[in-house]
Amino acid sequence: MGSTVTVNGGQRLHFVDYGGTGAPVVLLHSFLMDLEMFAPQVAALGREFRLIAVDERGHGGTPADESFDYWDVADDVLALLDELGLPKAAVIGTSQGGFIGLRMALTAPERVSALAVLGTSAAAEDAKVAAGYRELVSTWSDQGPADQLLDMIANICLGTADATSWKAKWSTVPAEKFSRIMATLVHRDGLLTRLAEVRCPVLAMHGSADAAYPVCRGAEIVEGVAHAEPLVVVDGGAHFLSLTDPEAVNPHLRKFLTEFA
Repeated sequence: MGSTVTVNGGQRLHFVDYGGTGAPVVLLHSFLMDLEMFAPQVAALGREFRLIAVDERGHGGTPADESFDYWDVADDVLALLDELGLPKAAVIGTSQGGFIGLRMALTAPERVSALAVLGTSAAAEDAKVAAGYRELVSTWSDQGPADQLLDMIANICLGTADATSWKAKWSTVPAEKFSRIMATLVHRDGLLTRLAEVRCPVLAMHGSADAAYPVCRGAEIVEGVAHAEPLVVVDGGAHFLSLTDPEAVNPHLRKFLTEFA
């Protein structure tokens, strides 16, 4: 299921437009994931909003044949809106998806009606964390996606949630692709000094048990943007919050999108 368009000089982009007459909402997934991570939101919100889930560069059905950054991916998604004839849309981004959503809001503020970010950060990657991620790349290149490595990633990203199906997907990722998408993650630029330029309403949600970014990263976004809702902290919530804790997340998303999308 899904469609592929060509944007930005030849970049193929895979997406699923779930249709409907509601306000359009773009769903942007996390690192190593794909658009299927938003199945809980599609089930809960699909009758009220036109949900458009995107596979970002190097993930799912969207290739990444050369180096890229998250500004490039933001441009990809904005070009997709052009293809769909949509002058603007709301955006929901979890972790990496939030990086892209913030860049969309900075690149084309008139085209993002509202932005919800979950388990994300506006800061550049912490140097020590980035060094650890580079070690992951080295291990992946030398040994492949061994079970121990996949378990570690699952614990960081999904906490105690069942990661069986996702680990099966991760185990098929070639070392070259893993290295490329990780380079994009660890080398991203920080946006803290630019948050005041974000004009749309913003909802930030964060899990108290987020093992990748502390809750203060969500608080920084709320403090930095002009039109932010109060930070929502989900008790015990994991890093990929929209997938692991949808019962806590979806009511907040519904309320926010109903008001602002």
